[in-house]
Order: sequence, then C-alpha cells, then structure tokens
Amino acid sequence: PGAGGQMRGLGGAKAAAWEPSGCGLLFILNFVSFSSGFCWANSVERKIYIPLNKTAPCVRLLNATHQIGCQSSMSGDTGVIHVVEKEQDLKWVLTDGPHPPYMVLLEGELFTRELMLQLKGSSRISGLAVAISKPSPAQGFSPGLKCPNDGFGVYSNNYGPQYAHCNWTVWNPLGNGLAYEDFNFPIFLLEDANETQVIKQCYQDHNLPQNGSVPEYPLCAMQLFAHMHAVTNTVTCMRRSSLQTAFSLNPEEVCDALSDYNVWSTLKPINTSSKIDPMDEVIIVATRIDSHSFFWNVAPGAESAVASFVTHLAAAEALHKVPDVQKLPRNIMFTFFQGETFDYIGSSRMVYDMQMDKFPIRLDNIHSFLELSQVALRNSSVLWVHTDPVSRRNESIQPQVKTLVEALINSSMGANVTLQEVSQSQPLPPSSFQRFLRAKQIPGVVLADHRTSFQNRYYQSMYDTAENILMKYPEGLSPEETLDYVTDTAKSLAEVATVVARALYQLAGGTGNTSAIQADPRMVSRMLYGFLIKTNNSWFQSIIKQDLKGLLGDELPQHYIAVTTLVNTTQLVQYVLANLTGTVVNFTKEECLNPEKTPNPEKEMYVYTWVQGSRDPNSTSRVPFCVQSTVHLTKAASPAFELKQWGSTEYSTWTESRWKDIRARIFLVASKELEIITLVVGIAILILSLLATYFINAKAHVLFSSPGDGGAVAY
Repeated sequence: PGAGGQMRGLGGAKAAAWEPSGCGLLFILNFVSFSSGFCWANSVERKIYIPLNKTAPCVRLLNATHQIGCQSSMSGDTGVIHVVEKEQDLKWVLTDGPHPPYMVLLEGELFTRELMLQLKGSSRISGLAVAISKPSPAQGFSPGLKCPNDGFGVYSNNYGPQYAHCNWTVWNPLGNGLAYEDFNFPIFLLEDANETQVIKQCYQDHNLPQNGSVPEYPLCAMQLFAHMHAVTNTVTCMRRSSLQTAFSLNPEEVCDALSDYNVWSTLKPINTSSKIDPMDEVIIVATRIDSHSFFWNVAPGAESAVASFVTHLAAAEALHKVPDVQKLPRNIMFTFFQGETFDYIGSSRMVYDMQMDKFPIRLDNIHSFLELSQVALRNSSVLWVHTDPVSRRNESIQPQVKTLVEALINSSMGANVTLQEVSQSQPLPPSSFQRFLRAKQIPGVVLADHRTSFQNRYYQSMYDTAENILMKYPEGLSPEETLDYVTDTAKSLAEVATVVARALYQLAGGTGNTSAIQADPRMVSRMLYGFLIKTNNSWFQSIIKQDLKGLLGDELPQHYIAVTTLVNTTQLVQYVLANLTGTVVNFTKEECLNPEKTPNPEKEMYVYTWVQGSRDPNSTSRVPFCVQSTVHLTKAASPAFELKQWGSTEYSTWTESRWKDIRARIFLVASKELEIITLVVGIAILILSLLATYFINAKAHVLFSSPGDGGAVAY
C-alpha cells in the first residue's frame, strides 16, 4: 500500500485497486513532475553539452618511489578552449588571454617534452586535448625513457657496472620521458578527426580573436573528468587498499597491481602437474606481447611487440610441422611474456616461479635462451645477434653461446636474412633474457633489427602502428582479401621466422634437412592484420571459443597490460598459438570440455579447447571442433605483490590508480558577470516565491473559503 492508500482484500470479487487520498495524489503529481523533470533535464543536457566519445585519457601509474601520469579534480576541470597550432599560439594561453584557465587543443606535432613542461608550470592551464598527428611526426616521437627498464635488468654495480644505466649504449635516444612525468591536470587524446574538427569549429565560431579584439562571451569551453584515487607511490596506495580490505565491509581499493598472464607451450608435451626430469634440457624462445604509450590503453606496439611475437608464432608453427620433432633430444619452450614494458613483470615472475619450484621447468633445465626483440625494421635485411659480454667470460658459457650464434648464422644461409654478431664488448639491449641472467648464467642471444640504438622512432608511442613497420595494402580490397594479402612486411618477418625455426631445430638436436622448414608468409599476414588492424576477422572468429566473441572488436587492437583480468592480446595469442601448433581431435563437445572423463592416457599432457570454427559455406552456422595443444597460461604478476614488498627494488612495483569517471565534453560558457546576475536573480525569485507562499498559506482561510462556509446551513 502506498502512503494514504490501501489495498482491498484479495478474497473480494473485484480486482485489487489503489484508492489514493490527497497525499497519494500529491505523491503521484510529484512523481510525474520528477519524471518529466528528469527527462527534460536529460534533453537540456543534450542541448548544452556535446560529449566526446572517441578519446583516451592519460591516467596515473605508480611505482615504489613516485607517481606518473595525469589527473583532474574530483568534479572535473573546465577551461576555455584555445587551439595551439604553432608554438607562437602558446603566448595567448600562458600570458595574454583574458579568460583563464584554458583548455589547450594541441596539434600532435607540438606534443613535445619542452612544450609540455611549459604548460605544466602554468596555473593558467586547466587541461589538454591532443589531436593525433596524421601522418606520424617525421622527427619521431617516443614518450618512453632513453634507458628502458633501467635498474631492473641484469647490469648493476655487481654485474657489469660499466654497462649499467645505459652507460655504454643509449638504446632509445628519442625517448623524452614524457610518459614518466606527473601532471596535475587532465590530458586526453582525441582519436577521431571528426570530433577534433567539431572542437575547432566551436573555437572558430566563439573563441577566435577577430582583428586583435578580445572574443566576447559566450565562449566555447571543454570539461575533462579523470580524477584518480591513488596518490604518492605504490607503497602508499597498497597500504591504503589493504587497510580498506581489512577493516571495511565495503572496501574501496585505490590502486591495482599491473598484472596479467604469460602464454607458453612446449614442442613436446610435458606434464604440468609435476616437474620435468632434472636431466631434460629445454631451449626457451621468448618475446614480449605488451606495449605502452602516454595514453591509457593506446598501445599499438607494432615494432616494439607485435612484429616480434608474430614472428615467434610463425616459427612455432613451422617447427611443429617438422615430422621428427617429437623425437628431438631437447625440448623447446615457446614463451610470450606480458608486462615486460613495466620492469619485466612477466619474465621476473616466471624466473621467480622456477626458483620457488612453482613451475614444471627449473632454471637448471634451461639449455639456452633465444629472444626475439624488435625485428621488423631491418636495414639491408640485416638482423643483429646480441649476447651478454659478462657471462661470455665464463669458460663454460662462451662455447655454448658460440654454438648458438653459429646455428643462427648457418640457418640464414640461402634466406633473405643476413645475421651479424655485434661486438662482444657491447651489452644486451633491454630484454627478458636479462631477468634470467640475474638468476643464473645461461647461454643466450637476443635478435634485433638494431646494432646499437633502436631503429624504432616511435618506441612506446601511439604512432607505433602498422604504418611504422611499412604495412601497405592495395586500395579497394575487401576485408577478407586484406586479411589474406601477403605484404612485404609479412614476407620479411616470415623469413626471420624461418631462420629462427631452422636454428632451433638444430639446437634441439635435429639432424634432418632444414631446407623444408619454412614459415608461412600468408599466416604471418593474417596475424599482422589481426593484431594490428582488425581483430574481428573471419580467422580469429574461427579459432576462439564461442563465449569469447567479445574479444573481437572493430577498434584498432591495443596491447596494454591490464589489472587482474586477462587482456585481449593474451587470450588471442593463446588461441592463435593453439591453432598453429595444436591438433584437431575427434572429441565431442562434452569430451573436449571435460577431458578428465575420457579414457585418453595422455590427457594430463595436453590442453583441450572447444572453438567455434569457420562458417559452413552452405549456411550461417559454424562447424565447431576440439583442439589439443600444449598451450598454457601462467601468472604475469610481479613477485613484489605476492611477497608484499611494495617498495621492492628487485621486482616491478607498478600499479594503476582506480577512478570512477572518465569523460570529456564541450559546451558554451557564459561570463562570470552573467552567471552572478543569474544566480542573484534566481535567489531573489526564490525568496519572493517563499514569501508569497507563506502569506498565501497564512490567509488561505480567507482567500479560499466559499460564501456558505461562514454560517450554519438551514433546512
């Protein structure tokens, strides 16, 4: 029953009804008024604000010592828009403009460290929107560090001190460190050229000074919401989160550790529930699958990650096609590390698990290590072989490294790849291999397209896209034709994959003819298209589970590590690897999803996946099947968080702040004078309304009485 009303008995013949009294009617009127007011308010909001839907924010990240990134105030930051197309335009927002604070719309070419530090030091700036530059800046752009992952590799005061802190080689000379600065105002990337044009048009219509005169109100303004909950450093935010978890019924954590999963598989199946024999030898092939840029989840990573892990996948497929691989004396482990951009999260966790006997393979089982670094931008087809000069002084390591290098060089004979070894006095570039060397001296090499500093001019940048690795398609191709079109980049990477696969076969003890080992350029093309241009393609659709269709979208794929959840890249690498190296088995869906119920004696050696398959040519339905593979996932979470050593200098301590609201919008803003006048008039009307209501209520018996109310009624 509502207030002032009651329900009739359910046993009556009539249907239940609500008989409202005066209060009930008032409730209805108020509800209707509220509902119509709510709808009217929504309509008004749509007329006032234009939301910007294609944006990417700069968010706050923290480590053991400090915070980086950006944030807004709790209610968002607002400012009058000013377009900066050349450095001279900065004078208006920094000194001359009469309407601070300003929201700066910055052209991508001007998004430099020097200019950003000017804006950072001004109280007249409330935020920044960056228009993505097309084409990419010719001079290059890398907001990363000149010495990536400094302090977390193998070189230190105790191991090759002359190589520590990039004293010998500056690997990323274009790195301006912008992504590692802390800004106290919000910065958003405008990803849609149409939205950028809408903002510029609004600026031109309302804010553009005419003939030297000051623009008059109303002015076009922008509001950015990106308030971050975490502050100071990881130690502080994790302590606050742990206190919330311990003492609050509804804990609100303020930050999360960057974490995901590594993907790995073996050429020959192993039982993951136990340790392999101490005498068994395993060759590890490794690459990273993550990238980063200044803006959250904008990490195309074409050269820094995708080209190398696609090459790795192609080499794994080529090896699995060799008839005698199951008889090789040594096993090969294909490893894809997540979170390497942030101080080697994935590789440091795998090393830790191996040391703690939480992984089926021990460090002592590792025969050698081969890592694919950046490999897509080769000059004159040259691929450089990097080794560790410190471990090579060890008499037992040196001949093994020499054998490894010779196997690679021999495998390149006849291929369109020229392998050259760098000077033995040069240290390793940033690589996952360094984390293994911190634990144990292991013979290994890192393959890269650079001899000294990176070839990649857009390292850890939003511009490290398919165009950066020279992927080009003819005009007029359909999506299916584009998927299967073999680009020159795909051919080049397939050649590298072929060399790697042949060398691995020899290192694993293979004695057969390696000329038949060949990576498939068409498959490389498919992977590049899927991981760089469009994940929602027919091939990716056919190799994933039906309930994972949400992985595939029409947006450009990004490869940023997540917090606590599996990112799309990890899952797609998992399914692509299973598809390329696995076997289709004749299992029903029930048997595939519950292999422990089958009599198969090798079920503990494999992983079974029920995938949705390709579409039947004669219908719209798919033909699902079961894939048997050796593909596994293992945690890529820094040991620092398991050990609760949030101030660790041994392991990565990167966390990401939590937030509640991230959005951007533009609107017209009135002058302060008009706002004050409107407020005063509104208050005056409110006071008059209250006074009128009071006097009307006080004289209601006079104003609303009928003529017959005064005396008795006679009959």
